[in-house]
Amino acid sequence: MTRARILLADDHSLVLEGIRKLIESRYDIVGAADNGDALVREAARTRPDLVVLDVSMPILNGIDAARAIKKEQPRVKLIFISMHANAVYVRKAIEAGACGYVLKSGASEELLTAIEQARLGHTYFSPGLGQDVIEGVKERAGKNSRHGHELTSRQRQILQMIAEGKQNKEIAGILYVSVRTVEFHRSRLMSRLGAHTVADLTRIAIQEGLIGPPPSGSA
Repeated sequence: MTRARILLADDHSLVLEGIRKLIESRYDIVGAADNGDALVREAARTRPDLVVLDVSMPILNGIDAARAIKKEQPRVKLIFISMHANAVYVRKAIEAGACGYVLKSGASEELLTAIEQARLGHTYFSPGLGQDVIEGVKERAGKNSRHGHELTSRQRQILQMIAEGKQNKEIAGILYVSVRTVEFHRSRLMSRLGAHTVADLTRIAIQEGLIGPPPSGSA
């Protein structure tokens, strides 16, 4: 079997470097990205065999980045790494086309196994998720592939960045659109989601898996 060409994505440089060191002796690392938007561009440029990506990343989360990559490259393999064992994230990863979901707490032991299983056409999910979670989300994903509130990809991206605390001008600069366009999308999101405050939008973004929940014990 030829060496797989792998693209990496995580917004923490130490995690990226750790993954690189773990797998570079067996596979060819073709690139790395620290946010979902950059990941989509890198995937288009490098055409990898497999992508190892975090679920929670800034600007564009891993789930939506995965969907965009799969749309253009249906045969690419996707393995998510995450600190989140929440069933919502696992289900959305499966819906996005994941063949693996590895918890960061066990990544050093499990990631190589997940990659090899993916290359053989199999799936791998961390035992730490619990078999009931895995079976439950697989069954639900198979029955219903609709994406939450059925927002457009642009609406989801703007919702994520609002929840991350970015202001309209900053969002406009990242997306290369006018501030007025961002204001329009923000208004439509408020109306469509029944939200009245940024806190409401943030809560919905967490429920949709666009951003991670706040650390336990935080206000």
